[in-house]
Amino acid sequence: MGLYDNLTYSSDDFGGFSESTLIVLASIFVASFLVRYLVSTLSHRFVSVIISNDEIRKKAVKKGDAALGTAVASVFAFIFCSILWDERSDNANIVIPSWLEYLPDVLQFMLVFFVVVWAFRLVSLVYDVVKFFDKDGELDGTEKTLISALESTLRFVIVFVGSVFIADALGFQLTSLLAGLGITGLALALAAKDTISNFFGAITVLLDRPFKVGDWVLIGASEGEVIEINLRTTLVRTSLDTIITIPNANLVSTPVENFGKRRWRRWQSMIHLDINSDPTAVETFCKRTLELIQNHEATTKEESSWCSINTISAQSIDIGLNLYWNVSSSLAERSAREELILETMELAKELNLSFYDGRIRQQR
Repeated sequence: MGLYDNLTYSSDDFGGFSESTLIVLASIFVASFLVRYLVSTLSHRFVSVIISNDEIRKKAVKKGDAALGTAVASVFAFIFCSILWDERSDNANIVIPSWLEYLPDVLQFMLVFFVVVWAFRLVSLVYDVVKFFDKDGELDGTEKTLISALESTLRFVIVFVGSVFIADALGFQLTSLLAGLGITGLALALAAKDTISNFFGAITVLLDRPFKVGDWVLIGASEGEVIEINLRTTLVRTSLDTIITIPNANLVSTPVENFGKRRWRRWQSMIHLDINSDPTAVETFCKRTLELIQNHEATTKEESSWCSINTISAQSIDIGLNLYWNVSSSLAERSAREELILETMELAKELNLSFYDGRIRQQR
C-alpha cells in the first residue's frame, strides 16, 4: 500500500490535476513554507548566539538563515513530491499534468542553489573566527590578508562544487562534465603552476605567521620592513627605501630571520674614562650607572645587565656596558639609548670624571 492509496478520486479537473492531488500538493507547499519559517527562525537564533560581530550577524546571519530555510523547505517538498510522482503509476487517484513533470528537478535545483547561497553568506564568518583567535584584538595587515585569502579560497570551492551539483540537477551528464573539467583543470594547473605555488606559499605564510606587516626581516639576501603580504608576492622595503618583491613560493623554502619577534634588544658599549680618574669616583660611577640601567623603564633582564671596568690601558680606563632594551621598534630603542647616554654624561660630570680623548696628549 502506497503513501497516497487513501486518496479519493474525483472526476473534476483542476488544470489537469485531480481534486485530491491538488489538495496534497497544496498541503506539501503550505507545510514547506512552515518548515522554511521554522528553520529560518531557529537558525537565526542559534547562529546569533555564537557570532559576536554585529556586522557579520547582519550580513551573514540575516540573509543566510533565509537561504538555509529555503533549502530545507526545498528538501521537504522534493521528498514528498518525489513520493507522489513515484506512486502515480500504481494509484489512479494521482493525476498530474504533463507540464508539471519537472517539478522535482526544479526543487532539486532550488535545493542546491540555496545551499550554495547559504554557504556563500557564511564565508563572512572567517572574519569573526580570525578576530576571535587574535590575541591583541586588532587586526593587522597580515591578518587582513589571511582573511582575504581564506574567503577567496572558500568562495572558489563553494562555486566550483555548487556548479557541479547544479549541472547535475539540470540534467547534464556529470561523468562527461567532470572528465572535461579534469582535463581543462590539468591544463590550467600546468599553465599556472607558478601562480598556484605562490598562492599556496601565501597560505602557508599566513597560517604559520613567521612575520607580519611592519616586521623587519632578512629573507635570503633581502633585508627590510614587510609592508604588504599579497596572495602572490610579499613586498619588503629596504633601508635604501627601495621595494623588493618576493614570490611567496620562495618563502616556503627560504629561511626567514625576523627581527620583529625579538623578545629584547641587547646593547653593548664601552666607556673610556681618563687614565688619571679617581678610582673611588670610577667605582661609584660604575655602581650608579648600573642603577640607571636597572631602573630605566625601557630595560629588562636586570640580573644579566652589568657595568664594570673591562680593562685599563696607558691612556684610558675602559668600562664595559651590557643591557637589554625591552622596546618594540628601532625608533624606541634609539630614544631610550639617547636618554641613558645623557644621564650617564650627567653622572660623570657630577663625579668630576673626564672621558678619554685620543686627540689630547697626556701631559707629563
